[in-house]
Amino acid sequence: MSEKGKSPLNRKSQAITLGDKRAPNRAMLRAVGFSDSDFDKPIIGVANGQSTVTPCNAGLGKLADVASAQIMNQGGMPQTFGTITVSDGISMGTEGMKASLVSREVIADSIETVCRAASLDAVICIGGCDKNMPGALMAMARLDIPGIFVYGGTIKPGHLHGKDLTVVSAFEAVGQYSSGTIDKNELTEIEKNACPGFGSCGGMFTANTMSSAIEAMGMSLPYSSTMANEDKEKEISTGASAAALFPLLEKNIVPRDIITRKALENGIAVVMAVGGSTNAVLHLLALAHSLKVDLKIEDFEPIREKVPHFCDLKPSGDYVAIDLHQAGGIPQVMKMLLNAGLIHGDCMTVTGKTVAENLKDVPDSPDPRQKVILPLDKPKSPQGHLVILKGNISPEGSVAKISGIKTRRIEGPARIFNSEEESLDAILANKINAGDVVVIRYEGPKGGPGMREMLAPTSALVGEGLGDKVALITDGRFSGGTYGVVIGHVAPEAQVGGMIGLLEENDTIIVDIDKHLLEVKLSDAEIEKRKKNWSPPPIKYESGVLAKYAKLVSSASRGAVTD
Repeated sequence: MSEKGKSPLNRKSQAITLGDKRAPNRAMLRAVGFSDSDFDKPIIGVANGQSTVTPCNAGLGKLADVASAQIMNQGGMPQTFGTITVSDGISMGTEGMKASLVSREVIADSIETVCRAASLDAVICIGGCDKNMPGALMAMARLDIPGIFVYGGTIKPGHLHGKDLTVVSAFEAVGQYSSGTIDKNELTEIEKNACPGFGSCGGMFTANTMSSAIEAMGMSLPYSSTMANEDKEKEISTGASAAALFPLLEKNIVPRDIITRKALENGIAVVMAVGGSTNAVLHLLALAHSLKVDLKIEDFEPIREKVPHFCDLKPSGDYVAIDLHQAGGIPQVMKMLLNAGLIHGDCMTVTGKTVAENLKDVPDSPDPRQKVILPLDKPKSPQGHLVILKGNISPEGSVAKISGIKTRRIEGPARIFNSEEESLDAILANKINAGDVVVIRYEGPKGGPGMREMLAPTSALVGEGLGDKVALITDGRFSGGTYGVVIGHVAPEAQVGGMIGLLEENDTIIVDIDKHLLEVKLSDAEIEKRKKNWSPPPIKYESGVLAKYAKLVSSASRGAVTD
């Protein structure tokens, strides 16, 4: 319990406590429905990202209504407000993708701003697309009020020719069409069937990765991270989440009491077990920064080495999030990890119970008829799939996603591209050969600015049959839908003089997963010569949010934070 004094339930709301001085404040609240008795109730924010910008968020409004109704029933006063979202899937491969990671900061700042300005007693955050979740958690971490997160839910898979489809199927189909393995009609049919309704992208991509991590860290209710948006149980879970806020208010338990260093380690362990997105590294580092918890990029490695990857989920596997849900969801995964001593069972959660208490009645093993959650002794990989690489190209670190790949070492000539668009044009023109190392630079947090995701180039490589034959390194990011020999978050980035900006065409680059190495074969003298001859290009934006972001943002190795 936080050391802040009285619980909000044992006093009048902090927004309206100072007697006659608060008459104007009360007058404003009367205009939105407050009566005399309501001023004695806790005021609870309902922050939500309802938006038709993306199917990920198009179903959040109904959940906000459910949460508000439950808060009223429990004796609180809900105050709804919105926050933005950016569709990664729609902006992918365009200039607009530069605003994606920026939106995480805008979401965090906007939720924090409203909660502080309105002196709210607690907040429930409802989010869908990728940046909603870390943004909401970062805001709650900064605030000293009780909070809980509700994931808007996953999309159901599309279907074509008896196979499940996700949005990544459409990206890969572009490469397949370019290589001639499918025709225009097949490409169109995949596009039409990939996304059948509301909800976030259906594989273990970034949205489902972060929802799983949030549940593992104890900031959302058990089972809530893998539900489908369009299923009734998501509304029921949302109501239960709103109700769960009240015991937190009574005991004054705030997110910093829940998301400890050990809770973050639980989140990392679950990300490794389910084969989650590289973006989890970036977002968990940023969350730790907001919490003032000491977590470094190197700290992911000891957990990766111990935790097997044992869930068979897309993009490298066969199943989607609702399949995981039906197989037992994140509680089943966590129970197996707990029994193996791979997570901390004594961490507090928003249920008011510890992790171990929440998992008490979960079976030790899933139903043997399901095929999504594999036995711990027969995993997809005996170790986690997110490997931290260092070397003279990335002395601060970089992140490789190795799930499903057969090639663990590539030594080959650098193919240099100063933007995502340049690389995609070369890939679709069949100018990339097996053994090449594609380098996409000036796409980092400052250089982009905004650290775009490289789903289009990586999907095109997979579609052309080069996924295991070509390495791709970048100071940008990867979509959770990416797989192959891909290394992102290379730091320092090109824009600040990092080695990735000094590479030249046909330099020999070594990517060695087992040695955790990302290296270029150059002498120290040659590297120093190139450094002296290098000068930074101008930031691509001179004003507005992207220019401000470029001035403030930190290295990816620190989570690309702006505060």
